[in-house]
Amino acid sequence: MDESTIYKKLDKFFKPSYLKVTNDSEKHKGHENSPGTGNSHFSVEIKSEDLSSLSRIDGQRQIFSVLEKEMKENIHALAIKIIY
Repeated sequence: MDESTIYKKLDKFFKPSYLKVTNDSEKHKGHENSPGTGNSHFSVEIKSEDLSSLSRIDGQRQIFSVLEKEMKENIHALAIKIIY
């Protein structure tokens, strides 16, 4: 799994006007509990009308819900920036 998997799922679900997914795994190399796969730490910047009416917490919950499988199996850390 890599950033393209995250991008495709968020793009399909939210149809954002802006979406950027960055693999930040290299910055966390060697951190305790990090799986060391090179594809475990990501950041997301997203702008979507579907998220614009939600609070930041509810927007993040929606994103985590869409990525539920990946969060359980592959993603160790996910930083989210919702652009309003």
